[in-house]
Amino acid sequence: QVQLVESGGGLVQAGGSLRLSCAASVRPFSAYAMVWFRQAPGKEREFVAVIAWVTTNTADSVKGRFTISRDNAKNTVYLQMNSLKSEDTAVYYCAAGPHPTTNERDYVYWGQGTQVTVSS
Repeated sequence: QVQLVESGGGLVQAGGSLRLSCAASVRPFSAYAMVWFRQAPGKEREFVAVIAWVTTNTADSVKGRFTISRDNAKNTVYLQMNSLKSEDTAVYYCAAGPHPTTNERDYVYWGQGTQVTVSS
């Protein structure tokens, strides 16, 4: 069974930083695009960032503050979040798919999510 497990969420003050991790059992890990989506209370799920082999794409709302990276040896993708704002509060989901798109429908495997709460 393919499993994706997110970790690293929590409560942080505005302006602070947090690093999310997602360990994925997809094989070979390096062949999959890995993506982060988020869903805030009462809002639709939105794209955050995606990474393929070396190419990355980040949503305008987090550009310059969030950085996505991956460690293929550890089958893990990361989301480094800096200068956090209250509007970043959401459940963050990790997913894997064949191509690095911004469309959630293109992703096959999903984790259960990790809560990020940013206080003002």
